[in-house]
Amino acid sequence: MSNKPRNFSAHSHNTPCTRTHRIGALILVTATFFFTRLFDQSFPPSPCSLNHDRSSQNVNLHFAITNGAGHLLWPERGYGSHLSLRIYVYNENEIDGLKDLLYGRDGTISTNACLKGQWGSQVKIHRLLLESRLRTRNKEEADLFFVPAYVKCVRMLGGLNDKEINQTYVKVLSQMPYFRRSGGRDHVFVFPSGAGAHLFRSWATYINRSIILSPEGDRTDKKDTSAFNTWKDIIIPGNVDDGMTKAVATIFQPVPLSKRKYLANYLGRAQKKVDRLKLIELAKQYGDKLECPELQFSGPNKLGRVEYFQHLGNAKFCLAPRGESSWTLRFYESFFVECVPVILSDQVELPFQNVIDYTQISIKWPSTLIGPELLEYLASIPVEVIEEMITRGRQVRCLWVYAPDSESCSAMQAVMWELQRKVRQFHQSAETFWLHNGSIVNRNLVEFANWKPPMPLP
Repeated sequence: MSNKPRNFSAHSHNTPCTRTHRIGALILVTATFFFTRLFDQSFPPSPCSLNHDRSSQNVNLHFAITNGAGHLLWPERGYGSHLSLRIYVYNENEIDGLKDLLYGRDGTISTNACLKGQWGSQVKIHRLLLESRLRTRNKEEADLFFVPAYVKCVRMLGGLNDKEINQTYVKVLSQMPYFRRSGGRDHVFVFPSGAGAHLFRSWATYINRSIILSPEGDRTDKKDTSAFNTWKDIIIPGNVDDGMTKAVATIFQPVPLSKRKYLANYLGRAQKKVDRLKLIELAKQYGDKLECPELQFSGPNKLGRVEYFQHLGNAKFCLAPRGESSWTLRFYESFFVECVPVILSDQVELPFQNVIDYTQISIKWPSTLIGPELLEYLASIPVEVIEEMITRGRQVRCLWVYAPDSESCSAMQAVMWELQRKVRQFHQSAETFWLHNGSIVNRNLVEFANWKPPMPLP
């Protein structure tokens, strides 16, 4: 066997590299660079860009990817390069009982009444989906199905009781062939309060595979188990008052840190909750540093919207303990009054963690260490560091705003990205089967197109 090296080139002779060749190569490289930059700057930001008129153009957080023009993008891995899902929104008139979940048994619950506080996210998501560019009116082409319901509001305002809510949900689900087809895996529900899906008592039987949107991922609401599953469900932002989320806030304008009276505050009711009682006792000892007024939500001493935000914005740090029925809402409100949120909830889940590094915009402190050491720690943080955290929070708070998903940065656009990760190419359940010709049938070999409600549910 010969040890002579083999020549794999097409020709045996070598072409010398002259000065002309080198100059030509340099011109080619320069031209390529110039035209690439020109190409990048000739197009508007991608629709998945986080840049927004409510935020700075120089976001300095840990995001996954930017394009050539420096625009921050949603991470492509696991999401895709652009939003392409199609979502069907059930019409209130197409399913018997759905109106009851929206307006109560007598149809007397006002939608506007349900727009307040945490409840508001269920109404806003429904309305925005109806106007979304990603909505389809064709069930056959839908990737996901949205089931509108305002049950927390309806229940609190006396429109339905717990038993009626449970019966109505089961009645509604039994009329949905597509729910039966997938076992509910491609159906989306919103439960915007601490009770979560527990408002539907039989959730574990009927919608345990469905996608649940909730701002309260750490809450069980005195139940033995949480209805939230971090692997299939999605944490959404709480519903911040519209007067605070506009480009120019109409309720309250943040004041300089030097003019704020308190180091920290907690605004909420005691309700015999351990962590809240600790904060109230701490405020009695250090009243010059910590403000803990117990909020009045009714009666002559009720705190108005403007007063509430004035209190919240009068401190450098806003404390958010576990157990407050809307404590997570205070977390999001903190970004608009521009105090640094301090999370005192060990089990907390936060939205869009594939995009936001929360260590850059908030503090999480052990709930077991609520005491003088907490105030000492907060007092030790330099003012310039607090300013930097507030600035970074200002850059991403557009993600807490329920605006159309067509906007470059909004809660709805972020929710759509998260929903896109849930899309399946194929749908099946324990009660669906398929034949050699690709047709989907039920246990009695009836083709899907011929399934008639009411259908048996688990």
